[in-house]
Amino acid sequence: MSTSQFRARAQSCPVAHGSPIDSDGPRIPLHTPEFAADPHRAYREMRRQYGSLAPVELAPDVPATLVIGYHAALRILNDPEHFPADPRAWQKTVPPDCPILPLLEWRPMASRSAGADFVRYRQAITASVEAVDLYALHDIVENIAIPLINGFCQDGRAELISQYVYPLAFEVVNSMLGCPPDIGQQVAAGTAALLEGVDAEKGNQILGEALMNLVTLKRAEPGNDITSVLQQHPAALDDVEVSHHVSQVYGTGIEFELNLIVNTLLLILTDDHFGDSVRGGNMSSREALDAVLFNDPPLANLLITYPRQPILIDGVWLPADQPVVISMAACNNDDSIRTGDLTGNRSHLAWGIGPHACPAQSLAYLIAQDAIDQLLDALPEIQLDVTDGAPAWRQGPFHRALTALPVTFPPTSPLNVNNEPARLP
Repeated sequence: MSTSQFRARAQSCPVAHGSPIDSDGPRIPLHTPEFAADPHRAYREMRRQYGSLAPVELAPDVPATLVIGYHAALRILNDPEHFPADPRAWQKTVPPDCPILPLLEWRPMASRSAGADFVRYRQAITASVEAVDLYALHDIVENIAIPLINGFCQDGRAELISQYVYPLAFEVVNSMLGCPPDIGQQVAAGTAALLEGVDAEKGNQILGEALMNLVTLKRAEPGNDITSVLQQHPAALDDVEVSHHVSQVYGTGIEFELNLIVNTLLLILTDDHFGDSVRGGNMSSREALDAVLFNDPPLANLLITYPRQPILIDGVWLPADQPVVISMAACNNDDSIRTGDLTGNRSHLAWGIGPHACPAQSLAYLIAQDAIDQLLDALPEIQLDVTDGAPAWRQGPFHRALTALPVTFPPTSPLNVNNEPARLP
């Protein structure tokens, strides 16, 4: 059957509605300030109007289907044969200046591949992540956190993203990758230029050079780190493939981890139940982390796949080679699974599910929990600073991220490495 015949037959089927992408009706933009300010209202409206699959716009004139039904998401994520993650057919149809193309375009790594390539890349990245010593990582987080806290604990106020969480996440990732300070500074400079958008092309160039410098260094001087394990794995990744996987570790290890920590701190600082329970020792910060991952995950919409051919899901024809985006935030809040007390419930989709599930969950939990515990132990009376209003959310279709997290607290003496107040002479 030809594609035109398939589409003709599809159009004659008595389904609820046609493809969200092919629809002439309006799409819900995920790139606006209004969506960023209250995405859950948007998800509720989508669910009311469209059911489990909604027509959205990831960027101006970039259509996609957003999966907002939990069970539809499970079906898609567990069927990589019909829903591969390789975007190459799609990206041929996207203008080169598309603002989200750099984030979604194909790269030689597991999260953008299918078939044998996926298996090869997945085995290498999983082995490298599993080689990280969790006990040593706990000490690394503590040794990075305490000097950062000491840098502002006597001031009585701080902006936690720039002064604590971002530098902590960045240094932890550098340590896991075996990245020395000079190359780490190159990575930071390139990343900053990309995020600020002032000179993104130059930033991308700096970042690419820094990553290749790290890969070259580790070929000559291997160590007990993720980069070296990637290079030594039987999958025999070349330098370009290793550099892309290192880049992904930087991206997820900083951006996702930062937003997970910050959003959980916001929950603790604004929700009396979690705030009192975590600070009082009646609840662990791990439970607060899971509440954020379930209710308002830092990676709200991603896990993108591209159907090989038109396919019918929940009465909707999804076209071939067009992005199908899983909304972890919306699916986690699907009424069909929101029953009873969710404390300790980890059936959420924040880590993904199926073959593309995040292989670094244990690392992410440990880093986030230790970072939060170190801060709350040092500054137990920390409060959200709302002098300039409530915290604002960054625009973007994929993340759930604050622009800043200002706090106040009683000034306190610096800590020593044992987390005890430093003794004055």
